[in-house]
Amino acid sequence: MVVQELLQKSQTKIRQNGLFNTLLQMLLKLINTFTLFKILRGLTLQKVDPRFLDYPPHFTPMFLSEQLLRHYALDPVNELPGHFIDQAMARGDQCFGIFDGERLASYGWYSRQPTPIDPPELLLHFSSSFVYMYKGFTHHDYRGQRLHAIGMNLALKHYLEQGYQGLVSYVESGNFDSLKSCYRLGYLNIGSIYLFRLFGRYRSVASRDCEPYQLGLKPLA
Repeated sequence: MVVQELLQKSQTKIRQNGLFNTLLQMLLKLINTFTLFKILRGLTLQKVDPRFLDYPPHFTPMFLSEQLLRHYALDPVNELPGHFIDQAMARGDQCFGIFDGERLASYGWYSRQPTPIDPPELLLHFSSSFVYMYKGFTHHDYRGQRLHAIGMNLALKHYLEQGYQGLVSYVESGNFDSLKSCYRLGYLNIGSIYLFRLFGRYRSVASRDCEPYQLGLKPLA
């Protein structure tokens, strides 16, 4: 019975993601039982999609002040721990959110400085011509309403008007659902970063495609 369930799950994954991607995901899981190894797919979004600039009138999009962030951090459902806000504010990061009345329905974070990733001992570096988008969140009551796409395009429009070339981000190679979602939103691949831990130290190699975006990882000083 257990074997049959595993086979059914494997067949479902192969149908959804293809044989190669499914085998890659299995290989990464196997390697990570012994040591850390990740493939980070670099992405960029440089054009605003007009489809995502319209939103129902009961929603209010805006950049959140630190006071608002501290207020909404009091509710753990918003996933805004105080130490995270402290670090983001110290870097000058901005949070663009969408409100439904007083409820925080969705938000995304935007950074113009090297930013910690997972593992937090490493910083993602990128060209000063781009803004790094990270930590997208949509309240479970509002999922399926394209709020993430709307917020991201409104933020992109703002940064383009400020003279930036666009957004950069990354998704782990095994996170096929997130990758598919990014591609649907218009993100394009800009290379890969290979991250591994060897003899207790993190090491990374960025593909040549990352060079125009200066995308890479460096240890936290």
